[in-house]
Amino acid sequence: MEDEKILELLFARSEEAIKALAEKYGTRCRKLAGSILGNDRDAEECVNDAYLGIWNTVPPKRPNSLSAYLLGIVRNCSTTRYHTNTAKKRNSFYDAALDELEECIPSGNGVEDVILAGELARLLNSFLETLKKEDRILFVCRYWYSDSVLELAKQFGMSSNRISVRLFRIRDRLRRFLQKEGYVL
Repeated sequence: MEDEKILELLFARSEEAIKALAEKYGTRCRKLAGSILGNDRDAEECVNDAYLGIWNTVPPKRPNSLSAYLLGIVRNCSTTRYHTNTAKKRNSFYDAALDELEECIPSGNGVEDVILAGELARLLNSFLETLKKEDRILFVCRYWYSDSVLELAKQFGMSSNRISVRLFRIRDRLRRFLQKEGYVL
């Protein structure tokens, strides 16, 4: 079913919209949540919470990209659950991806960090536009969808080592790009 039709069903408050979302995007949502959480039951709960989030926010919101909106909710729900579940533990796939990026983008929770988040998002989008399509996809799969290096190697038909080297080079380019733009690391 087309996204526009699903949005119409949501605006009509039809439960068929949730079924259509699950049918069209359920697999990708569960994969994203699962790669962050490493637990199928928690992943399924986050996906269901995302469907509830869509139900509660559409209407009045009308997202331009239903898939991006839904996956954003899944990712936010999953990272929140992840932090709750792993206050003292580590999930190797997700932590590894975050640790890799931290050398370019330090994490922070202060008010100033929140204010700068919008500027950082703009800079990241600008940086992604400078990458070749394959590198952009690789970056997003690793650092947005939290795909493992092994999964990426299979997807791109390369060795894990070659994927790791490419990711390292992309992160290095990102760090240099951010410095050039005046973003203090």
